[in-house]
Amino acid sequence: MANSVDRAATAARIAEVIEPFNKNAIAIDETTSFAGDLEWDSLTVMDFVAAIEDEFDIIISMNQQAEIETYGQLIDAVTKLQG
Repeated sequence: MANSVDRAATAARIAEVIEPFNKNAIAIDETTSFAGDLEWDSLTVMDFVAAIEDEFDIIISMNQQAEIETYGQLIDAVTKLQG
């Protein structure tokens, strides 16, 4: 069964949510890591996750958060949660 949610559209919305959090204007691609490349601390990550949850009306569990290290993984997780 095909996923009813468009991954590209999800990626575009996530990119908009990331914008204010991306203080160093880092170029973001599928492999961009939140802790390493963007240098986010745990508080920034929590704020960002809350913003993503609000934007998509989803809940990302602590276990899921622990597994999401890159932009690509986040897109996949949010796409799945919306499906």
